[in-house]
Amino acid sequence: MYHGNHDIRYDPSYPEPQITHDDEVKIKVTYCGICGSDLHEYLDGPIFFSNEQNSISKRHHVQCMGHEMCGEIVEIGRGVGASHPNLLPGLKVVVEPTGTCLDKPMFSPEETSKCPSCSQGFYNTCTHITFNGLAFGDGGFSEYCVVGKDHIVPYPSDIIPDDVAALIEPLAVTWHAVRKSKIDPTDSALILGAGPIGLATIFALKGHRVENIYVSEPALGRRKLAAEFVGESNVFDPMPYGNDIDSLAESLRQLTPNKFGFHHIYDCTGIPNTFNASIKCLTSNGTATNIAIWPNKPLDFFPMDITLMERKLAGSMCYTKIDFEQVIGAFKDGHIDPNEVRKLISSITPLSDGIKGGFLELIHNKNKHFKILLDPTR
Repeated sequence: MYHGNHDIRYDPSYPEPQITHDDEVKIKVTYCGICGSDLHEYLDGPIFFSNEQNSISKRHHVQCMGHEMCGEIVEIGRGVGASHPNLLPGLKVVVEPTGTCLDKPMFSPEETSKCPSCSQGFYNTCTHITFNGLAFGDGGFSEYCVVGKDHIVPYPSDIIPDDVAALIEPLAVTWHAVRKSKIDPTDSALILGAGPIGLATIFALKGHRVENIYVSEPALGRRKLAAEFVGESNVFDPMPYGNDIDSLAESLRQLTPNKFGFHHIYDCTGIPNTFNASIKCLTSNGTATNIAIWPNKPLDFFPMDITLMERKLAGSMCYTKIDFEQVIGAFKDGHIDPNEVRKLISSITPLSDGIKGGFLELIHNKNKHFKILLDPTR
């Protein structure tokens, strides 16, 4: 349960969530991953929990956390069957956990207003976006979770094991970035940072059938894991270059077959050095996509680094339900290997030990871990 900054609690007495709207679905949670956003909320928040009451759901901020979840449907609201006849008890599903203007009618039927993004169909950039487990409503660090029917995505458990299914949400984050970048399978791609999102970007690229994938990462353990997915020769250590961005960029460009630079770069770090390097290592007409969430601080930037080479700088925010469906499709088509993805899971921890064995373990021993899942069944 999130109560505030540095204040999360395990509370076995918290009431089991119940369906209160005809369009809701109740799932029994199988696994739920701890996200970097959860850690930031604990260490630096309240961020998403910034108001006492969520502007859309009207829920208060003392909530069960967790949004990277998979589970099994155990109950459906009376209105679900008419529009979603495939959503039946026993079905294995993942949750697309956003809360946006599109969800307003479920809480206030008379409320139909939409922010500019939602009005144009870009609900992933909703002005009011929050998530189940992050201010919108109770999340998946619990035995059960109730969400709207439009946020449920079935997955084939005979192809995607349940523990791997819990990683579909972070994979959807990176899938959205790769999809929006319009990469061609023959293009070269560089990922800056091999944390959980950087490593997930590898699989998003593989799912788009990209073969020329490179990774730059200073931490040895993360480089070793990245090398298992892309090959040792395609993994780069930026540490010897320090703050010499020009030399770093030149060395990275040398990795590409023609030495001209990369067609696409995905920045998953959120630090000034990699931001500038991501632009300088691009080839002409290349695209740098920022996936990282930055602190609200300015940085030095030279627009002519883009203009002179007609490079493009883009941002990628969150995901849509389409990204979840396409990630699952990539598993089905064999373009993403669940056995490789499973290597991102550092440990699976009982829900009752989620604070010490989950949150605090990731905070104090982050170089040992990539993803910790919480298991409410034990």
